[in-house]
Amino acid sequence: MKKSASATWSGGLKDGQGTISTETGVLREAPFGFKSRFEDGPGTNPEELIGAALAGCFSMALSLGLGNAGLTPEQIETKTQVTLDKQGEGFAITTIALTCRARVPGADADTFQRIARETKQGCPVSKVLNAEISLDAALEG
Repeated sequence: MKKSASATWSGGLKDGQGTISTETGVLREAPFGFKSRFEDGPGTNPEELIGAALAGCFSMALSLGLGNAGLTPEQIETKTQVTLDKQGEGFAITTIALTCRARVPGADADTFQRIARETKQGCPVSKVLNAEISLDAALEG
């Protein structure tokens, strides 16, 4: 399977503007720029898209892991916080904090934690990222 996305940029770093699009059309010329990346301006940015990709991948992979253990989640909610730090002359994504809350009837805390840790290691998006990825996972209800 191969998926594609594209970005277009016009102008300088601080005064330029770009758009990001995905093959599926879910993002179609979504705006991004210096202000949406480094300040609080409108639009998206690569870091939030990476966070969204990791949250979605982790949630689906956790559902698979739970299912393989005979458990069916009622709900999995995963949030990410992606940290972009200055390093030398440039920037790097240094950490990603995953926070997951799940309702899984019949699951005990130890089994859930084991499956969540395995999921963090095995999720395809986790595997591609060089950043340290932490995990705070908990059962609810």
